Amino acid sequence: MIVDETYDDGASAAKYEARQLFQEAYSAQLEQDFETAIELYRRSIETYPTAEAHTFLGWVYSFQNRYDAAIAECLEAIRVDETFGNPYNDIGSYLLAKGDSYGCVRWFRRALLAPRYESYVFPHFNLARVYERRRRYLDAVKHYSLALEQQPGFAEATTALRRLQALLN
Repeated sequence: MIVDETYDDGASAAKYEARQLFQEAYSAQLEQDFETAIELYRRSIETYPTAEAHTFLGWVYSFQNRYDAAIAECLEAIRVDETFGNPYNDIGSYLLAKGDSYGCVRWFRRALLAPRYESYVFPHFNLARVYERRRRYLDAVKHYSLALEQQPGFAEATTALRRLQALLN
């Protein structure tokens, strides 16, 4: 008898279903159908909770300016998988959007320490923005430069770095 490993047990079937629901949610999110995306992310989480689903649900909440709900989802994402970097950066971003330019820094720093993160460019860029607002220009230059090391074509970081270099000269 040949067994399809995707369906070899209940957990695998649940993971597969959750992944399908996540993909549908992400498609709805891209279409800016946020209510459908929220429902599908929730169903994905109910089926098999993942850090990604919690983080992306939080992201949709942020599009609705529901920052406290977004932060709560990111905290759940960290509870599920503390190695996933996205929720740390996202919490920092949501705190910054709420006007907390001090509390956000530790979350951006934690994102930089996360072992499972593909976009270290974003916490560097976000830290640079915070430091620039706080007139800590040398720290801002450092993090804009690090963002550009991560993603050399990042136009916003290039523009910001040039602006600060002109200011400092």
